[in-house]
Amino acid sequence: MIKHKVEDIAKLAGVGTATVDRVLNERGNVSQKTLEKVLSAARRLKLKRVLPTTHRRVLRIEVLLARAELPLIARMKHEFGRLSERMDRSVIVQRTILKTDDPKVISKAISDTKADGLIIYPMDDQMISNAIAKVHARGVQVVTIISDIPSSLRLAYAGPDHYEAGRTSGFFMAKMARSPGAVAILCHNQKVLGHARRMQGFRDALALHNSSLEIAAVLEGGDDSRKSEFLLISALKGRTDFVGIYNVGAANDAVGAVLRQTEKHEHPIFIGHELTPESRQLLQEGLMTLVIDQNPEHQSRFAVDVLLHHFGYTDHRWLEAPYRSNIAFKLHCLENMTEFTAVEPAKIA
Repeated sequence: MIKHKVEDIAKLAGVGTATVDRVLNERGNVSQKTLEKVLSAARRLKLKRVLPTTHRRVLRIEVLLARAELPLIARMKHEFGRLSERMDRSVIVQRTILKTDDPKVISKAISDTKADGLIIYPMDDQMISNAIAKVHARGVQVVTIISDIPSSLRLAYAGPDHYEAGRTSGFFMAKMARSPGAVAILCHNQKVLGHARRMQGFRDALALHNSSLEIAAVLEGGDDSRKSEFLLISALKGRTDFVGIYNVGAANDAVGAVLRQTEKHEHPIFIGHELTPESRQLLQEGLMTLVIDQNPEHQSRFAVDVLLHHFGYTDHRWLEAPYRSNIAFKLHCLENMTEFTAVEPAKIA
């Protein structure tokens, strides 16, 4: 009976029976990761014997976040802080807020990490991909959040499907527009893959569901409120055919400021992202039509869970490599706004 159990454990753990024997009888010469796999399999198969205790080394996870002024980043930092408090002493979650999203700065922060696992918010840039490859070569695992670099050596992406979110925005814009006309798209910049994917999804949905709507302007405002407001005013100036504005990025306040200045009886449809105190206010004023929230709380949890699973610190049965993100975004309008607790902007470390 014991022999069959050993074989079952070996099969479940993906190791040989000799390795299982070494672990169960504490003969050594087994890596920490293999030890965890064997003991996890033994627990799952309910082996009736006292199992060896494990002495884990400390697992260090560093979270690199840029653009601290964004409410989304404040929510991310807050959630990672909550997760850190729930970890036992064998896991340390460190949050680092960078002063800029300059690829050089992000790349250096990645290369300089002393952590075992990294969680980063990147733009799709070759320098950042090279930095990920560099730390991957020394065993550091990287998980991307918010936006992805799928061609890099990252372990997983923890975030929503931005193309699907863009298609959803385009569908609602197409169906709610009362007449043919022009639409403006506002974004940070198209090097952020998440933004580029949202825009492509939006274009595809408009073409499919309402070809009478024309994308008349794509404005790169860098999520800077003043710059975005100026670009929008310039794009709308002298035109009476604008029926919609899609803000891919964070400058919802800029769109709100422009709409407050207009004298039109019916404001353009305004669809944007992230439920924040600003977007809640715009929904309540009737200036914003729909908010698509990317659920940063679930992203944070999934990113940490992936690293814990990869390094053998958890045996979640619902997780397996290759890790696939299944983060669902949420839709909010005036009629279904959820309670929202404001989070202070992240402080620069």
